[in-house]
Amino acid sequence: MCGINGIISTTLSSKQSADAVKKMNAQLAHRGPDNQNLIQEKNVTLGHARLSIIDLSEAGNQPFYSADKKLVVVFNGEIYNYKELKLELQRAAQGSNQKPYFFQTGSDTEVLLAAYIRWGTECLNYLNGMFAFCIYDIEADKCFMARDRVGVKPFYYHYSEGLFIFSSEVRAILNAGVKEFSLNKDVVAEYVQYQTVHAPNTIIKGIKLLLPGNFLELKSGKLVGAEYWNTNTFINKNNPLSYQETCNKVSDLLSQSIQRRLVSDVPLGAFLSGGIDSSIVVGLMAKVSSEKINTFNVSFDESEFSESVYAKKIAEKFNTNHHEIKLSPEHFLNELEPALNAMDHPSGDGPNTYIVSKATKNAGITVALSGIGGDELFAGYANFKRLHSLQNKWLLKATPGFILKSGGFVLKQTKKTIGNYKIAEVLSQDKFDLKEIYPLSRSVFTKKELKKIINSGKASNQIKELINDIKFNSNKTLSAITCMEIKSYLLNVLLRDTDQMSMAVALEVREPFLDYKLIEFVLGVNDEFKMPVSPKKLLTDSIGNLIPKDIINRPKMGFTLPWQHWLKNELKDFCNKNISGLENKKILTPGAATDLWKRFLNNDSLITWSRVWHLIVLNHWLETNKINCN
Repeated sequence: MCGINGIISTTLSSKQSADAVKKMNAQLAHRGPDNQNLIQEKNVTLGHARLSIIDLSEAGNQPFYSADKKLVVVFNGEIYNYKELKLELQRAAQGSNQKPYFFQTGSDTEVLLAAYIRWGTECLNYLNGMFAFCIYDIEADKCFMARDRVGVKPFYYHYSEGLFIFSSEVRAILNAGVKEFSLNKDVVAEYVQYQTVHAPNTIIKGIKLLLPGNFLELKSGKLVGAEYWNTNTFINKNNPLSYQETCNKVSDLLSQSIQRRLVSDVPLGAFLSGGIDSSIVVGLMAKVSSEKINTFNVSFDESEFSESVYAKKIAEKFNTNHHEIKLSPEHFLNELEPALNAMDHPSGDGPNTYIVSKATKNAGITVALSGIGGDELFAGYANFKRLHSLQNKWLLKATPGFILKSGGFVLKQTKKTIGNYKIAEVLSQDKFDLKEIYPLSRSVFTKKELKKIINSGKASNQIKELINDIKFNSNKTLSAITCMEIKSYLLNVLLRDTDQMSMAVALEVREPFLDYKLIEFVLGVNDEFKMPVSPKKLLTDSIGNLIPKDIINRPKMGFTLPWQHWLKNELKDFCNKNISGLENKKILTPGAATDLWKRFLNNDSLITWSRVWHLIVLNHWLETNKINCN
């Protein structure tokens, strides 16, 4: 796990490129405190900041050359099946002139490079892991760059005439000193509406985020890209197995995923919230590990937000070395500034991940497993039931639009809640299908509200573009929703925040539920097997009696902080300052941010903390990173 940087330029001198990559490496030192280095070949400069996980020796440092010195790679991530691939690559390829590769290190980096030598771009189909990398073929003068299937590891880049620059973080590109960047005003409305900016766009004009399951090739100044994996491919695959056979298969795939993610040459642990997903991860880790598991839980002084009692129960059941991180408002205030400063891209979420990551790292752990992805894959959110119901209500589709709109109006007048406002917006849609409804379910504001907040009054359609090519049968509605969650909320909020906040303290986080083999199989399972008549029924049936029933059946709380209280008290001055700052930038309708903030302080039931916090974060991020907003 590391940070990667690179510049390919025909306009910069060799010294200019080297100086820029040095700056980028320094910017990513928190991601890779163990070693920073760079190399130059022709007009290509590659940099790397290393966090040593596998093969801790200097031989595993990067940039890494092939044995014949014809290729060099910078790589961020882990190839979980590198040992199996290594055995295959040590043998000559049958039916071809491919010779065995003679390895010089025990690193997965060398396995990645050898896989490219053997299979070229097809090597991506052999890799099971989380990764972002750039391989430079010196003789062919060609760069090959790729990102993992789900998008666990980031790959940001800028491409203009004579210049290609990439990094693991936006801020490294901003601070390279080779180009001036400014706010991407075209996506501000999207950020306001969804608390994030959806890939391939970012909050910065001219900086893109490579989509998951995609690769790029750069040769002779020409950049071309292609997709090698997409969740859409697996939605309508038929699952011939019975329900019990399906459960057995899920159990096997999840166990294998856990087993793969325990490969490490440094201390390893797990986040334990006390919910279903993290409890299953810890339970399966305990089953396959020969060592005592380290677990970490955040608890709160405000008991209504604390899940520590459930986490303790799991920790005791599996005899883990348990760490409870007690959080007070004072503690949080002390950690808020470094958490926000660690944010590489503005987001409505993240500080909670920073706090638990920091405590985990301070306990001597370098790798932690997480339950991220369980809700998306096994219909864990309430959203799944609602959207499934709406998609399959033929009566609503057959009802004239003016009647539905009238019903929505009456509903809003009867009780003014965020939920009713969203339902009314759903009923007002001209086209009543999942691709139209899903973006509304993930939006913070309705379209009518957005028009009052943002000058353009229109959010980017990027989220719709990401889900537009999803095709599904009526018995695969839940799988379609899973694809939409993976392409939008999971990728652009959860995974982005997990990466930037954990790597801020040099902690590697691994997500067993996002193993691509598990995803492919579960997407092929019909709704009847996955319908959450009980919490994540398919998942919990698959693991049998691994975790107690009261963990499965307890009310879902989620991993949240008591923001509603804090914003009105301990964080009030901080919020006031940033609301004023946002007004001064004139990127929203004048007075809109102030009005939302005042309504929140006056306990307006329609303005919860989540509808103002991401605006506060946006201003803080823009000012901290000195972004030109003109």
